[in-house]
Amino acid sequence: MKRISKDLIIAFLGASMAVFALSGCKGESSTVDNAYLSKLCSAAPFDMEAVTLPSIPDRTVNLKDFGAIGDGITLCTDAFAEAVKSLSDKGGGHLLVPPGIWFTGPIELKSNIDLHLDENAVILFSSDRNLYPIINTVFEGLDCRRCESPIHAEGAKNVSITGGGVIDGNGGDWRSVKKSKMNEAQWKAKVASGGILNEKGDRWYPDEGFIEAEKNADMNVPTGIETEEQWERIKSFLRPVMISFRECKNVHLEGVTFQNSPCWNIHPLMCKNVVINNITVRNPEYSQNGDGIDIESCENTVLLNSSFDCGDDGICIKSGKDEDGRRRAAPCKNLIVKNCTVFHGHGGFVVGSEMSGGVENMQVEDCRFLGTDVGLRFKSKRGRGGVVKNIYINNIYMTDIATETVLFDLFYGGVSALEAMEKGGEAVVEAMPVDETTPQFRDIHISNVVCNGAARAMYFNGLPEKPVSNVTISDCVIKSKKGIVISYSENVTLDNVKVHPSEGEEPLTVINSENVVSK
Repeated sequence: MKRISKDLIIAFLGASMAVFALSGCKGESSTVDNAYLSKLCSAAPFDMEAVTLPSIPDRTVNLKDFGAIGDGITLCTDAFAEAVKSLSDKGGGHLLVPPGIWFTGPIELKSNIDLHLDENAVILFSSDRNLYPIINTVFEGLDCRRCESPIHAEGAKNVSITGGGVIDGNGGDWRSVKKSKMNEAQWKAKVASGGILNEKGDRWYPDEGFIEAEKNADMNVPTGIETEEQWERIKSFLRPVMISFRECKNVHLEGVTFQNSPCWNIHPLMCKNVVINNITVRNPEYSQNGDGIDIESCENTVLLNSSFDCGDDGICIKSGKDEDGRRRAAPCKNLIVKNCTVFHGHGGFVVGSEMSGGVENMQVEDCRFLGTDVGLRFKSKRGRGGVVKNIYINNIYMTDIATETVLFDLFYGGVSALEAMEKGGEAVVEAMPVDETTPQFRDIHISNVVCNGAARAMYFNGLPEKPVSNVTISDCVIKSKKGIVISYSENVTLDNVKVHPSEGEEPLTVINSENVVSK
């Protein structure tokens, strides 16, 4: 019998209550049709062709007919594979996952197939590393090797995950976690589940291989690995994203709860025509790299009526990192995000920091960010390159934001002008030559933001050689401890922006910037 982690038991017991609690944050309509999608896209403030739902053949098979047993114990990997093959051989159709707990290894979806979960179905992934081969893929914008994702498709057309139910990645057995991130009961349960602690006893690891890889890693990319035996030893460190669609066309996710991923929850990469509606995404607040959804280098995407409660960024837009991203040269463009809620998370709506291929034509409206670290977060750094432009954000409501309501940070991971000033130094950063590695953020429009509670209203942290430029912010009311700081920016207009800083600071401070107008 395969071991089921205590993290999973806790997550599963709470799933029904969480789904009930979060369902009220979704849209009134649980489904969308092509007519609605066409109307939505035609109303965008940029040219965007209408996205459409996949065309799935009217054919259904039941997972139980392929020998699967939904007892949460019997491994159903072969049954899923045989069911998908049976449908694929006939031209596609719907794979019905009936009520039960379906314990399995990775599932590969093929063209013209809909994975359809009954509302009482739970797909529970095993954390047995032997079931997840190491593959060549992309993670955090870099070409690299990782373990195969629990659900994945590559180069497929007309592929969907719909219905209801829960898809659980059993991620607690993969992720390292810090004691400071957990309460006492959670930490005791984690230590009792197995694994090992570091020398200080304040961080839990699944195994020694994870520690070895982390010591010699560049962020989440291991270095110095030369043999397959070495790769196998560090498999835990190569924890996969849970849902990976790579270079697929006509993708549809609707109605399902995605939770407890080993790493990012949902990662559409270089996909076209993507519709995501009425989903719930959950990872524990303490989950490292536990992003909700990372839409990377995709074209024509609609994300609607969904909720995210995560351990990292909630809704994140990317397009590759540094040289790998510039070489790919695939911007993320033509995206609509509407009527979504983000609870815990590092950011509500986030662009970057891996945006080397560019990001353009985005509309975000009618969203709630409730307790995220940052509300609207734009981040990058020197060396990335890429241009972020034509972003339109409207009707955003926030509460209990730990840092900034709106943040442009072009010194992500480095020292900003403001930080230098607060430490007693000069608020001047040396300019660098502008070249293909210089990131640019421009032509961004934000309106109708209401925030009750933030550490700082806004912070623009641009580069001296390439300031944040052409930004308009209008009709906002923000209650915060500190006001607005604009550094190394140009052509910024604040129109009817009302800031109420509780610490008595000036509502607006401008540093090393040009043509900043407050009306």
